[in-house]
Amino acid sequence: MADREFDIIVYGATGFTGRLVAEYLAANYADVKWAMAGRSLTKLEEVRDEIGAPAGTPLLTANADDPASLKAMVERATVVITTVGPYQLYGEPLLAACAAAGTAYVDLCGEPAWMRQMIDKYEGTAKASGARIVFSCGFDSIPFDLGVWAVQQEAKKRFGKPAPRVKGRIRAMKGTFSGGTFASGKATMAAAAKDPSILKLMIDPFALAPGFDGPHQPNGMVPHFDEAVEAWVAPFMMAVINTKNVHRTNFLAGQPYGADFQYDEMMIAPGLGDIGKAAAEAIAKMNPMNSDKGPAPGEGPSKEERETGFYEIAFVAEMPDGERVTAVVKGDKDPGYGSTSKMIAESALCLLRDVQGAGGIWTAGALMPDALEKRLEAHAGISFAIE
Repeated sequence: MADREFDIIVYGATGFTGRLVAEYLAANYADVKWAMAGRSLTKLEEVRDEIGAPAGTPLLTANADDPASLKAMVERATVVITTVGPYQLYGEPLLAACAAAGTAYVDLCGEPAWMRQMIDKYEGTAKASGARIVFSCGFDSIPFDLGVWAVQQEAKKRFGKPAPRVKGRIRAMKGTFSGGTFASGKATMAAAAKDPSILKLMIDPFALAPGFDGPHQPNGMVPHFDEAVEAWVAPFMMAVINTKNVHRTNFLAGQPYGADFQYDEMMIAPGLGDIGKAAAEAIAKMNPMNSDKGPAPGEGPSKEERETGFYEIAFVAEMPDGERVTAVVKGDKDPGYGSTSKMIAESALCLLRDVQGAGGIWTAGALMPDALEKRLEAHAGISFAIE
């Protein structure tokens, strides 16, 4: 891809998250040949000036409704970053163009039914062209995918084999989900109401591992006291996508966690005893996707809110004899915007500079776990530690 005009194109640069990605590249990677892309040249010019990008930053117009414009755009890039969701509504033409052109692709998708449809339709094309397609390169699902990978590396080192059971437990989190995440959730619910096969994929933990039917999985939907973290735990809204990506990583990598691997994600509820139990039960009843009052696509928190956000996630690997080891992933910005924009940018840079890999539809944990972990620790305010 050395002959491509651009190293990276940020598609959707006028949206809230796309703007943050462009701002991050402008501030930190003057040595990268990158361009901003979107539907409106006027809006691209405005955003370029607002974020302080160089006046000469290339601006490209392309539209999901115009496949020819997408084809022309992706053929100029080594890697395309897309923040334009819901992907089930707007994503397929761009993914198809990248798969055909051999162009690497990263997105923020948390829509497992659409992802499975794209795997079925385009994985063969991507393998043939050499395109490395990597879904879910934001808070969904990099901290979880790489957190499981990190704790399993330690389990193999300490116990000589991977743990058959890992628990992802959100210890603390300050921040909000994005307008794009809210829109994607609403679109998925609407699609599932019309098509029962989508609901079937949503409840299948191995929906992104076609042809593999693994062991029964804990569903993570029932509040309970978890001895592994000595606290009450409650359902976590993003587990529906993260768990599927973790199982796809295990599937693509040849089952390094074992064919009998079990994984779930839950939130640690604040408080002890009856207070913790009550908090867990209250959290379990909450579903922000049932509301019409969520943020709109393009909306998001203030810079101060992004800067003061954070998250901390524990990954507890449990061995059959009762031994445990815990890895902890921490992020220094709010998960849905500040941290996500850095994660997707660094994922694109990892594909550009650090890893090759065969074409296909990947997860970060299967294609580039070690290289991406190092890059996130060095540049993105994310830490990985063993307790």
